[in-house]
Amino acid sequence: MQTKPSNIPPTAPAEVPKRRAVIPKEFKIAAVARLRDGKQSAEALAQELGVRRNQLYKWAEILEQKGQDSSFKPRGRKAVDEESEVVRLRRELARSQEEVAFLKKLQAYLKQPKR
Repeated sequence: MQTKPSNIPPTAPAEVPKRRAVIPKEFKIAAVARLRDGKQSAEALAQELGVRRNQLYKWAEILEQKGQDSSFKPRGRKAVDEESEVVRLRRELARSQEEVAFLKKLQAYLKQPKR
């Protein structure tokens, strides 16, 4: 019977990657308002809210630059009604070009003589 050498650590279970927290826009605005209020230090506020102190400052900067209405928009593709027509048409053209290329390959395959 063989034993494992003592210098090899035991295998740990595979770690599950953490998912990013999605913080609502209203929470961010309220947090920045409390930061600007000055009744509490940034460190204490960040600890109470469960976020990093520098994140509070980033949110404050974004609100200052973009304003309350246009800040903190979600990432990803815009809704279909907000998407510009040019972007939509380019995506449709690319999809059509892929279909044409596939059909050309299929046609060439079907023209080959059977063995």
